[in-house]
Amino acid sequence: MKNILLLTDFSTNAWNALYTAVKLYAAWDCKFYLLHTFEPKDWKMVPNEGDSKGFEINSPVEHDLEERMEETKNYLIKHNDNSNHSFEALLMAGSLVDTVRVLISRYDLELVVMGTHGKTDSKKVFAGNNALNVLRQVMNCNILLVPNSFDFQRLRTVVYPTEFKHFTPKYVLTPLIELLKKWQSELHIVYVAKDFKLTEEQKMNKVILKKRLKGLQVNFDQVNQSASVTDDILGETNFVGSDMIVITKYSHGLFESLIHEPILKKIGSKTNVPLLVMPDFETQWKG
Repeated sequence: MKNILLLTDFSTNAWNALYTAVKLYAAWDCKFYLLHTFEPKDWKMVPNEGDSKGFEINSPVEHDLEERMEETKNYLIKHNDNSNHSFEALLMAGSLVDTVRVLISRYDLELVVMGTHGKTDSKKVFAGNNALNVLRQVMNCNILLVPNSFDFQRLRTVVYPTEFKHFTPKYVLTPLIELLKKWQSELHIVYVAKDFKLTEEQKMNKVILKKRLKGLQVNFDQVNQSASVTDDILGETNFVGSDMIVITKYSHGLFESLIHEPILKKIGSKTNVPLLVMPDFETQWKG
């Protein structure tokens, strides 16, 4: 059973992310948790009927949101005839990032899914404030960002950029390998560089990566680096017709470059495919 968290603000982009997750994981037994968080600005104190001296907190905003969450859950249940899937609605007050962190351990989540922007975020930016905060601050769970214009049909091709600078533990690649096997997808491992001569460490890491992916459809693509590594990755993504970009969340390097906001704007304007970010615990290993 896979436990997957679906973040929603009831926007079109959020709905598209929900649909994408349901279709992407159609072949698995899944428990989907629908989450909406809010800041309680309209709280008021009302008498507690069970205690003449007591009061309880009441919020009209919360009641409205509860109805919308139930409507969202019921709509998904009604229009998803997959008996392997179940849904639960969660409405929680407080910080989105803090709430997601709590729920990852509470429900043993494997994946957090969200749209790249919400109701108020510019469509020209790949990740709005909420998505960017989750991407940067949630360290121990896979995160899937889905652009508004993406129309998922099947996972035919996946691009995985890497510099071969890091040892890749088996479990880090598990979510990617599962998708590749189930969808029988083709994987393009993209190495962007000015000089393709590898160090001994890079050679070793490449050999290990090949071992991890043995039996799958894998291509190793070399792309000459231009002024922007991100532009080079996106160019290769468009060239091979990729349905998803996958990166590993190392503390430094490629990931940090990709989540820098000016680059996110480039991604938003040049590609319409989801971004799957897999966690890495290198920092914890090193203490």
